[in-house]
Amino acid sequence: MKNYQLSTINCQLFSVLLCLTLLSCHQAKVAESGLEGDTITMSYAENICMVRYDGYTKVILDNPWKKGSTLHTYYLISKGSSTPIPEGESEGATIIEVPLTHSAVYSGVHGSIIDELGASESIRAVCEIEYFTNEHILQAYHAGKIANLGNSLAPDIEQLIDIHPDAILLSPFENSGGYGLVETTDIPIVECADYMETSPLGRAEWMKFYGMLYGKAEEADSLFKQVAADYNELKTMVKTSKGKSNDSPRVICDLITGSTWYVPGGNSTSGRLIADAGGDYIFRTRSESGSLALAPETVFEESQDADVWFLKYTNNLTDMSYQELAKESPLYAQMKAFKERKVYGCNLSYVHFYNDLPYHPERHLKDMIRMFHPDLLPDYQLKYYKPLK
Repeated sequence: MKNYQLSTINCQLFSVLLCLTLLSCHQAKVAESGLEGDTITMSYAENICMVRYDGYTKVILDNPWKKGSTLHTYYLISKGSSTPIPEGESEGATIIEVPLTHSAVYSGVHGSIIDELGASESIRAVCEIEYFTNEHILQAYHAGKIANLGNSLAPDIEQLIDIHPDAILLSPFENSGGYGLVETTDIPIVECADYMETSPLGRAEWMKFYGMLYGKAEEADSLFKQVAADYNELKTMVKTSKGKSNDSPRVICDLITGSTWYVPGGNSTSGRLIADAGGDYIFRTRSESGSLALAPETVFEESQDADVWFLKYTNNLTDMSYQELAKESPLYAQMKAFKERKVYGCNLSYVHFYNDLPYHPERHLKDMIRMFHPDLLPDYQLKYYKPLK
Protein backbone atom coordinates (compact mmCIF):
# COMPACT_ATOMS: atom_id res chain seq x y z
CA MET A 1 0.00 0.00 0.00
CA LYS A 2 2.90 2.37 0.77
CA ASN A 3 4.38 1.76 -2.67
CA TYR A 4 1.00 2.50 -4.26
CA GLN A 5 0.71 5.76 -2.29
CA LEU A 6 4.20 6.82 -3.34
CA SER A 7 3.35 6.01 -6.95
CA THR A 8 0.20 8.12 -6.68
CA ILE A 9 2.17 11.03 -5.22
CA ASN A 10 4.75 10.76 -7.99
CA CYS A 11 2.01 10.81 -10.61
CA GLN A 12 0.50 13.89 -9.01
CA LEU A 13 3.88 15.65 -8.97
CA PHE A 14 4.40 14.72 -12.62
CA SER A 15 1.00 16.20 -13.48
CA VAL A 16 1.89 19.46 -11.73
CA LEU A 17 5.25 19.67 -13.53
CA LEU A 18 3.56 18.88 -16.83
CA CYS A 19 1.04 21.67 -16.33
CA LEU A 20 3.83 24.10 -15.48
CA THR A 21 5.73 23.07 -18.61
CA LEU A 22 2.68 23.58 -20.80
CA LEU A 23 1.96 26.91 -19.13
CA SER A 24 5.51 28.15 -19.73
CA CYS A 25 5.27 27.08 -23.36
CA HIS A 26 1.98 28.97 -23.67
CA GLN A 27 3.34 32.10 -21.99
CA ALA A 28 6.46 32.08 -24.18
CA LYS A 29 4.40 32.07 -27.35
CA VAL A 30 2.14 34.84 -26.11
CA ALA A 31 5.17 36.93 -25.20
CA GLU A 32 6.66 36.45 -28.66
CA SER A 33 3.65 37.56 -30.62
CA GLY A 34 1.77 39.82 -28.26
CA LEU A 35 -1.34 37.84 -29.19
CA GLU A 36 -3.43 35.53 -27.08
CA GLY A 37 -2.99 31.90 -28.14
CA ASP A 38 -4.12 28.53 -26.85
CA THR A 39 -1.48 25.89 -26.26
CA ILE A 40 -2.51 22.52 -27.60
CA THR A 41 -1.96 20.05 -24.78
CA MET A 42 0.81 17.53 -25.36
CA SER A 43 0.78 15.21 -22.37
CA TYR A 44 3.69 12.96 -23.35
CA ALA A 45 5.59 14.38 -26.35
CA GLU A 46 8.62 16.45 -25.32
CA ASN A 47 9.94 17.77 -28.63
CA ILE A 48 6.92 19.58 -30.05
CA CYS A 49 4.88 22.58 -28.93
CA MET A 50 1.79 23.88 -30.76
CA VAL A 51 -0.09 27.12 -30.08
CA ARG A 52 -3.35 27.92 -31.88
CA TYR A 53 -4.15 31.51 -32.80
CA ASP A 54 -7.04 32.95 -34.76
CA GLY A 55 -6.48 31.80 -38.35
CA TYR A 56 -3.21 29.89 -37.86
CA THR A 57 -1.24 27.60 -35.58
CA LYS A 58 2.41 27.98 -34.61
CA VAL A 59 4.35 24.73 -34.27
CA ILE A 60 7.83 24.59 -32.77
CA LEU A 61 9.92 21.42 -33.03
CA ASP A 62 12.76 21.16 -30.54
CA ASN A 63 16.05 19.83 -31.86
CA PRO A 64 16.37 16.38 -30.23
CA TRP A 65 20.12 16.27 -30.98
CA LYS A 66 20.92 19.70 -29.58
CA LYS A 67 18.96 20.49 -26.46
CA GLY A 68 17.82 24.05 -26.11
CA SER A 69 17.75 24.74 -29.85
CA THR A 70 14.94 24.64 -32.38
CA LEU A 71 14.80 22.14 -35.22
CA HIS A 72 12.04 23.89 -37.15
CA THR A 73 9.21 26.38 -36.74
CA TYR A 74 6.02 26.19 -38.77
CA TYR A 75 2.99 28.39 -39.26
CA LEU A 76 -0.03 26.35 -40.32
CA ILE A 77 -2.31 28.81 -42.10
CA SER A 78 -5.93 27.90 -42.64
CA LYS A 79 -6.72 28.07 -46.34
CA GLY A 80 -8.76 31.17 -47.04
CA SER A 81 -7.72 32.83 -43.78
CA SER A 82 -7.08 36.56 -43.94
CA THR A 83 -5.41 36.70 -40.52
CA PRO A 84 -1.83 38.00 -40.96
CA ILE A 85 1.13 36.58 -39.08
CA PRO A 86 2.63 39.30 -36.86
CA GLU A 87 5.42 41.17 -38.63
CA GLY A 88 8.82 39.59 -38.10
CA GLU A 89 7.39 36.43 -36.53
CA SER A 90 7.67 34.23 -39.60
CA GLU A 91 11.33 34.97 -40.30
CA GLY A 92 13.16 31.65 -40.63
CA ALA A 93 9.91 29.71 -40.29
CA THR A 94 8.04 27.63 -42.86
CA ILE A 95 4.50 28.62 -43.78
CA ILE A 96 2.15 25.81 -44.79
CA GLU A 97 -1.44 26.16 -45.95
CA VAL A 98 -3.66 23.51 -44.39
CA PRO A 99 -5.32 21.16 -44.83
CA LEU A 100 -2.83 19.48 -47.16
CA THR A 101 -4.48 18.08 -50.29
CA HIS A 102 -1.61 16.70 -52.40
CA SER A 103 1.38 15.89 -50.22
CA ALA A 104 4.51 13.76 -50.65
CA VAL A 105 5.12 11.29 -47.83
CA TYR A 106 8.50 9.59 -47.73
CA SER A 107 7.81 6.76 -45.27
CA GLY A 108 5.21 4.04 -44.87
CA VAL A 109 5.06 4.80 -41.15
CA HIS A 110 3.60 8.24 -41.73
CA GLY A 111 1.53 7.04 -44.66
CA SER A 112 -0.23 4.60 -42.34
CA ILE A 113 -1.20 7.16 -39.69
CA ILE A 114 -2.38 9.60 -42.38
CA ASP A 115 -4.58 6.85 -43.79
CA GLU A 116 -5.89 5.93 -40.34
CA LEU A 117 -6.89 9.56 -39.83
CA GLY A 118 -8.84 9.36 -43.09
CA ALA A 119 -6.61 11.47 -45.34
CA SER A 120 -4.77 8.99 -47.58
CA GLU A 121 -6.40 10.55 -50.65
CA SER A 122 -4.25 13.62 -49.94
CA ILE A 123 -1.04 11.66 -50.62
CA ARG A 124 0.20 12.14 -54.19
CA ALA A 125 3.77 10.79 -53.96
CA VAL A 126 5.85 8.45 -51.81
CA CYS A 127 9.43 7.18 -51.70
CA GLU A 128 10.35 3.49 -51.90
CA ILE A 129 6.86 2.12 -52.41
CA GLU A 130 8.24 -1.38 -51.81
CA TYR A 131 8.36 -0.59 -48.09
CA PHE A 132 4.73 0.54 -47.92
CA THR A 133 2.23 -1.99 -46.60
CA ASN A 134 -0.89 0.16 -46.27
CA GLU A 135 -3.62 -1.29 -48.45
CA HIS A 136 -5.21 2.03 -49.47
CA ILE A 137 -1.89 3.60 -50.44
CA LEU A 138 -0.86 0.54 -52.48
CA GLN A 139 -4.22 0.52 -54.27
CA ALA A 140 -3.84 4.21 -55.14
CA TYR A 141 -0.29 3.59 -56.38
CA HIS A 142 -1.35 0.74 -58.67
CA ALA A 143 -4.21 2.90 -59.93
CA GLY A 144 -1.72 5.62 -60.92
CA LYS A 145 -2.92 8.09 -58.29
CA ILE A 146 0.32 8.04 -56.30
CA ALA A 147 3.81 8.40 -57.78
CA ASN A 148 6.91 6.60 -56.54
CA LEU A 149 9.81 9.05 -56.20
CA GLY A 150 12.35 6.29 -55.62
CA ASN A 151 15.14 6.45 -53.03
CA SER A 152 14.25 8.76 -50.14
CA LEU A 153 17.86 9.97 -49.94
CA ALA A 154 17.84 10.95 -53.62
CA PRO A 155 14.24 11.26 -54.83
CA ASP A 156 13.32 11.94 -58.45
CA ILE A 157 13.42 15.74 -58.40
CA GLU A 158 11.90 16.22 -61.86
CA GLN A 159 8.93 14.09 -60.95
CA LEU A 160 8.64 15.85 -57.60
CA ILE A 161 8.58 19.26 -59.28
CA ASP A 162 5.97 18.06 -61.79
CA ILE A 163 3.71 16.93 -58.98
CA HIS A 164 4.58 20.00 -56.86
CA PRO A 165 3.06 18.74 -53.60
CA ASP A 166 1.87 21.23 -51.03
CA ALA A 167 4.31 19.72 -48.49
CA ILE A 168 6.87 16.94 -48.11
CA LEU A 169 6.81 14.81 -44.96
CA LEU A 170 10.16 13.18 -44.16
CA SER A 171 12.19 11.96 -41.19
CA PRO A 172 15.23 14.08 -40.28
CA PHE A 173 18.51 12.58 -39.15
CA GLU A 174 21.37 13.96 -37.08
CA ASN A 175 24.15 15.43 -39.22
CA SER A 176 22.29 14.50 -42.40
CA GLY A 177 23.77 17.49 -44.24
CA GLY A 178 20.36 18.64 -45.45
CA TYR A 179 17.99 17.31 -48.08
CA GLY A 180 19.93 18.00 -51.27
CA LEU A 181 18.06 19.22 -54.34
CA VAL A 182 14.73 19.00 -52.52
CA GLU A 183 15.71 22.15 -50.65
CA THR A 184 16.10 24.04 -53.93
CA THR A 185 12.39 23.73 -54.61
CA ASP A 186 9.85 25.96 -52.90
CA ILE A 187 8.01 22.97 -51.45
CA PRO A 188 7.62 23.12 -47.64
CA ILE A 189 9.49 20.34 -45.81
CA VAL A 190 7.88 18.89 -42.69
CA GLU A 191 10.50 17.28 -40.46
CA CYS A 192 8.83 14.32 -38.76
CA ALA A 193 11.14 13.86 -35.78
CA ASP A 194 8.64 11.83 -33.76
CA TYR A 195 10.96 8.83 -33.65
CA MET A 196 13.31 10.78 -31.36
CA GLU A 197 10.77 10.88 -28.54
CA THR A 198 11.84 8.72 -25.60
CA SER A 199 8.43 7.36 -24.59
CA PRO A 200 6.01 5.24 -26.64
CA LEU A 201 3.08 7.57 -25.97
CA GLY A 202 5.29 10.60 -26.63
CA ARG A 203 5.95 9.41 -30.16
CA ALA A 204 2.35 8.42 -30.73
CA GLU A 205 1.13 11.85 -29.64
CA TRP A 206 2.71 13.41 -32.73
CA MET A 207 -0.38 12.20 -34.57
CA LYS A 208 -1.99 15.42 -33.28
CA PHE A 209 0.45 17.39 -35.42
CA TYR A 210 -0.28 15.27 -38.48
CA GLY A 211 -3.99 15.62 -37.81
CA MET A 212 -3.65 19.40 -37.95
CA LEU A 213 -1.70 19.20 -41.21
CA TYR A 214 -4.47 17.23 -42.89
CA GLY A 215 -7.52 18.85 -41.33
CA LYS A 216 -8.10 15.83 -39.10
CA ALA A 217 -7.36 17.35 -35.69
CA GLU A 218 -10.50 16.00 -34.03
CA GLU A 219 -9.90 12.52 -35.40
CA ALA A 220 -6.29 12.57 -34.19
CA ASP A 221 -7.27 13.79 -30.72
CA SER A 222 -9.90 11.08 -30.42
CA LEU A 223 -7.58 8.33 -31.65
CA PHE A 224 -4.73 9.32 -29.38
CA LYS A 225 -7.03 9.56 -26.37
CA GLN A 226 -8.05 5.94 -26.94
CA VAL A 227 -4.46 4.78 -27.55
CA ALA A 228 -3.26 6.44 -24.33
CA ALA A 229 -6.18 5.08 -22.30
CA ASP A 230 -5.58 1.51 -23.51
CA TYR A 231 -1.82 1.76 -22.96
CA ASN A 232 -2.14 3.16 -19.44
CA GLU A 233 -4.75 0.58 -18.49
CA LEU A 234 -2.41 -2.24 -19.51
CA LYS A 235 0.52 -0.57 -17.74
CA THR A 236 -1.49 -0.22 -14.54
CA MET A 237 -2.55 -3.86 -14.71
CA VAL A 238 1.09 -4.93 -14.86
CA LYS A 239 2.09 -2.63 -11.99
CA THR A 240 -0.71 -3.97 -9.82
CA SER A 241 0.29 -7.54 -10.57
CA LYS A 242 3.98 -6.87 -9.95
CA GLY A 243 3.10 -5.29 -6.63
CA LYS A 244 1.76 -8.67 -5.55
CA SER A 245 4.41 -10.99 -6.99
CA ASN A 246 7.37 -8.72 -7.88
CA ASP A 247 8.08 -11.14 -10.73
CA SER A 248 10.08 -9.50 -13.54
CA PRO A 249 11.58 -11.85 -16.12
CA ARG A 250 14.97 -10.85 -17.48
CA VAL A 251 14.58 -9.84 -21.12
CA ILE A 252 16.84 -9.58 -24.17
CA CYS A 253 15.94 -8.77 -27.76
CA ASP A 254 17.02 -8.80 -31.41
CA LEU A 255 19.83 -10.55 -33.28
CA ILE A 256 23.43 -10.21 -34.42
CA THR A 257 23.85 -8.27 -37.68
CA GLY A 258 27.21 -8.80 -39.28
CA SER A 259 29.69 -8.41 -36.44
CA THR A 260 27.38 -6.29 -34.26
CA TRP A 261 24.45 -7.01 -31.97
CA TYR A 262 22.16 -3.99 -32.05
CA VAL A 263 19.93 -3.58 -29.01
CA PRO A 264 17.75 -0.66 -27.88
CA GLY A 265 19.02 1.72 -25.21
CA GLY A 266 17.37 1.78 -21.83
CA ASN A 267 15.67 5.13 -22.58
CA SER A 268 14.45 4.14 -26.03
CA THR A 269 10.78 3.57 -26.78
CA SER A 270 11.50 -0.19 -26.89
CA GLY A 271 13.26 -0.01 -23.54
CA ARG A 272 10.30 1.84 -22.05
CA LEU A 273 7.85 -0.67 -23.55
CA ILE A 274 9.72 -3.57 -21.95
CA ALA A 275 9.66 -1.83 -18.57
CA ASP A 276 5.96 -0.97 -18.85
CA ALA A 277 5.25 -4.60 -19.73
CA GLY A 278 6.91 -5.74 -16.53
CA GLY A 279 10.17 -6.97 -18.02
CA ASP A 280 13.63 -6.57 -16.53
CA TYR A 281 15.52 -5.43 -19.63
CA ILE A 282 19.18 -6.46 -19.63
CA PHE A 283 20.35 -3.00 -20.72
CA ARG A 284 17.80 -0.95 -18.78
CA THR A 285 20.56 1.07 -17.07
CA ARG A 286 21.97 2.36 -20.35
CA SER A 287 20.72 5.92 -20.79
CA GLU A 288 20.76 6.00 -24.59
CA SER A 289 17.45 6.65 -26.37
CA GLY A 290 18.62 5.06 -29.63
CA SER A 291 20.24 1.75 -30.50
CA LEU A 292 23.39 0.36 -28.90
CA ALA A 293 25.93 -1.21 -31.26
CA LEU A 294 27.63 -3.88 -29.16
CA ALA A 295 29.94 -6.81 -29.73
CA PRO A 296 28.00 -10.10 -29.79
CA GLU A 297 30.15 -11.46 -26.97
CA THR A 298 29.25 -8.47 -24.80
CA VAL A 299 25.52 -9.00 -25.27
CA PHE A 300 25.85 -12.74 -24.75
CA GLU A 301 27.75 -12.28 -21.51
CA GLU A 302 25.02 -10.01 -20.15
CA SER A 303 22.02 -11.92 -21.49
CA GLN A 304 22.88 -15.61 -21.47
CA ASP A 305 20.65 -16.11 -18.42
CA ALA A 306 17.73 -14.01 -19.79
CA ASP A 307 14.32 -15.64 -19.29
CA VAL A 308 12.64 -14.25 -22.42
CA TRP A 309 14.10 -13.38 -25.80
CA PHE A 310 12.12 -11.69 -28.56
CA LEU A 311 13.52 -10.87 -31.97
CA LYS A 312 12.65 -9.65 -35.46
CA TYR A 313 13.78 -11.26 -38.68
CA THR A 314 13.03 -11.49 -42.40
CA ASN A 315 12.70 -15.03 -43.67
CA ASN A 316 10.31 -14.91 -46.63
CA LEU A 317 6.97 -16.35 -45.50
CA THR A 318 8.48 -19.20 -43.45
CA ASP A 319 8.61 -18.68 -39.70
CA MET A 320 11.95 -19.26 -38.01
CA SER A 321 12.66 -22.45 -36.06
CA TYR A 322 15.06 -23.10 -33.20
CA GLN A 323 17.21 -25.15 -35.55
CA GLU A 324 17.52 -22.22 -37.97
CA LEU A 325 18.29 -19.80 -35.16
CA ALA A 326 21.05 -22.04 -33.83
CA LYS A 327 22.75 -22.08 -37.24
CA GLU A 328 23.08 -18.30 -37.28
CA SER A 329 25.47 -18.08 -34.31
CA PRO A 330 27.02 -20.59 -31.89
CA LEU A 331 26.13 -18.18 -29.07
CA TYR A 332 22.38 -18.49 -29.51
CA ALA A 333 21.96 -22.13 -28.48
CA GLN A 334 23.83 -21.45 -25.24
CA MET A 335 21.28 -18.93 -24.01
CA LYS A 336 18.81 -19.85 -21.29
CA ALA A 337 15.81 -18.55 -23.24
CA PHE A 338 16.81 -20.78 -26.16
CA LYS A 339 17.25 -23.87 -23.98
CA GLU A 340 13.93 -23.33 -22.20
CA ARG A 341 12.09 -22.48 -25.46
CA LYS A 342 11.17 -18.93 -24.48
CA VAL A 343 12.13 -17.28 -27.77
CA TYR A 344 9.56 -15.30 -29.76
CA GLY A 345 10.01 -14.09 -33.33
CA CYS A 346 8.38 -11.44 -35.52
CA ASN A 347 8.63 -12.24 -39.23
CA LEU A 348 8.88 -8.88 -40.95
CA SER A 349 8.23 -10.55 -44.31
CA TYR A 350 4.50 -10.36 -43.64
CA VAL A 351 3.99 -8.73 -40.22
CA HIS A 352 3.45 -4.95 -40.44
CA PHE A 353 5.45 -4.28 -37.31
CA TYR A 354 7.11 -0.95 -38.04
CA ASN A 355 4.03 0.69 -39.53
CA ASP A 356 2.03 -0.03 -36.36
CA LEU A 357 4.59 0.56 -33.64
CA PRO A 358 4.88 4.39 -33.62
CA TYR A 359 1.19 5.21 -33.26
CA HIS A 360 -0.18 2.07 -31.61
CA PRO A 361 2.24 1.24 -28.80
CA GLU A 362 -0.66 -0.27 -26.86
CA ARG A 363 -0.77 -3.16 -29.32
CA HIS A 364 2.91 -3.90 -28.85
CA LEU A 365 2.63 -3.53 -25.09
CA LYS A 366 -0.06 -6.20 -25.11
CA ASP A 367 2.20 -8.59 -27.02
CA MET A 368 5.03 -8.01 -24.56
CA ILE A 369 2.80 -8.57 -21.54
CA ARG A 370 1.64 -11.85 -23.06
CA MET A 371 5.27 -12.93 -23.58
CA PHE A 372 6.50 -11.83 -20.14
CA HIS A 373 3.41 -12.58 -18.04
CA PRO A 374 1.18 -15.10 -19.89
CA ASP A 375 -1.11 -15.46 -16.87
CA LEU A 376 -2.18 -11.81 -17.09
CA LEU A 377 -3.61 -12.18 -20.60
CA PRO A 378 -4.40 -15.90 -20.89
CA ASP A 379 -6.92 -15.52 -23.74
CA TYR A 380 -4.91 -13.04 -25.82
CA GLN A 381 -3.37 -14.25 -29.08
CA LEU A 382 -0.05 -12.65 -29.99
CA LYS A 383 -0.41 -10.16 -32.86
CA TYR A 384 3.19 -9.59 -33.94
CA TYR A 385 5.29 -12.33 -32.38
CA LYS A 386 5.10 -16.12 -32.40
CA PRO A 387 6.94 -18.74 -30.36
CA LEU A 388 9.71 -20.15 -32.53
CA LYS A 389 8.96 -23.51 -34.08
